[in-house]
Amino acid sequence: MEQALLVIDAQQDLIDGSEEETGVFGKERLLANINLVIEKALNAEVHLVFIRDLSVSNGEGEGFEVHSEIEVPERASVFNKKGTSSFYETPLLDHLRDKNVEHIVVAGCQTNYCVDTAVRAASAFGFDVTLVGDAHSTTDNKVLKAEQIIAHHNATLHGFDHGIHFSIVRNANEDLFQPLHGNYR
Repeated sequence: MEQALLVIDAQQDLIDGSEEETGVFGKERLLANINLVIEKALNAEVHLVFIRDLSVSNGEGEGFEVHSEIEVPERASVFNKKGTSSFYETPLLDHLRDKNVEHIVVAGCQTNYCVDTAVRAASAFGFDVTLVGDAHSTTDNKVLKAEQIIAHHNATLHGFDHGIHFSIVRNANEDLFQPLHGNYR
């Protein structure tokens, strides 16, 4: 089965913060876990895709780039997006279908926006999805603390489905590229 790791908006200014952005919750753990998942993806020889949001740092400069502490493999594909969805007006869906991907592992930022949207859209497009529960993050909002938002999304997205395709949540230390979706059907 072909698989892909999708790292969403793990950009310097989004993670660290800037004049326009507040840095995300638990950035050290986030960076360590994203790197761990990338290492696992390389060992499993799965496709690697990084998504960058053009609204971060106005789409330019160091703040726009994937965080400097994240190891971006040379063979990784990098796509830029203009909206919340990694699939909207990007080559992502065609890329995944061209590679015959059936299972996507998702990590990145921000939990309640781009990560949530990617997980839901991917299952609607016919992929099984594993959200790495300890490799996505966000910032506080007016109602909830970031830690609550992450916990809520982990609970909500575990078992979210579009018919036979659905998402589960696992942690970075698990064998993410041995999907468990078949155990639930």
